Amino acid sequence: MRICIIGAGAIGGLLAARLAANGERVTVVARGEHLRAISANGLRLLTEEGEIKASVEAVSDLASLEPHDLIVLAVKAHQLTPIAADVGRLARAGGLVLTMQNGIPWWYFHKHGGPYEGRGLETVDPGAIIAQYLPVDQVIGSVVYPAAEIAEPGVIRLIEGNRFSLAELDNSASERIQEVSRVFTAAGFKAPVVSDIRAEIWTKLWGNMSFNPISALTGATLAGICTHPQGRALAADMMREAQAVGEKLGIRFRIPLAKRIAGAEAVGEHKTSMLQDVEAGRATEVDALVGSILELGAVADVPTPAISAIYGCMRLLDDTRAKQRAGA
Repeated sequence: MRICIIGAGAIGGLLAARLAANGERVTVVARGEHLRAISANGLRLLTEEGEIKASVEAVSDLASLEPHDLIVLAVKAHQLTPIAADVGRLARAGGLVLTMQNGIPWWYFHKHGGPYEGRGLETVDPGAIIAQYLPVDQVIGSVVYPAAEIAEPGVIRLIEGNRFSLAELDNSASERIQEVSRVFTAAGFKAPVVSDIRAEIWTKLWGNMSFNPISALTGATLAGICTHPQGRALAADMMREAQAVGEKLGIRFRIPLAKRIAGAEAVGEHKTSMLQDVEAGRATEVDALVGSILELGAVADVPTPAISAIYGCMRLLDDTRAKQRAGA
């Protein structure tokens, strides 16, 4: 299979290295020192079992790419809009598009069925640009579970996990989604085809939409939030509101709230991805992880005061930092 991975960061690089090492033809879209290192030396993946070296084609210009069988979008949600037209061009040439963004995806109500079928979400697809360019019939979804990091340019370190849940947007067990699953599985990943992708999205998002922004605003780790009385209570309030929104939209939460918090506490002194973004001076995924829940709450007519307060604080933080960077 000819595979293009757009965004060769931690997760994209992990995928690229394992897929290429298993014989797939892989092209990665990267930039800066990371691109130069991959072009010169290939990708290196560091795992507990040892090091994997993989040869991949590395490019910076998305517009120059030829058609691929599978296009993996491994960039963050707020980075999709600027590349939507070029990804759409590749997709119309015949490639499947696998989305790997955290939070509520732009396609959430596409092939959803029911009263909200086809409805767009402004928080994750402002102006419906992504939906305009990406042919939804060629889009497939995923939920990403591994944790990884860029150890240095051209080198990815796997921290934990190897599961990528895969699904058609209508949850059907098509031959094409089965083939993607086979390719991922052959490369060493757990890649089940799931029958309710939206429920799985909510299960992961339930923790991300609460712990991530609280961590980013306070500097606290997961264990720090969960063992602090007010921090734990705030996270629980946000999660209860999100659960009410999800249930109003037909989602069944299979894990009790207390167990979900205990799971986060068990991870220990871990910095969330949003806190890491703040510390690194990067834009955060606040709209996909938090703002989207507010928008869905408005759709479902469910009040979300705790989520709204934290979202407002995160937007203020992001906007303040953006102004500071612009004035630097």
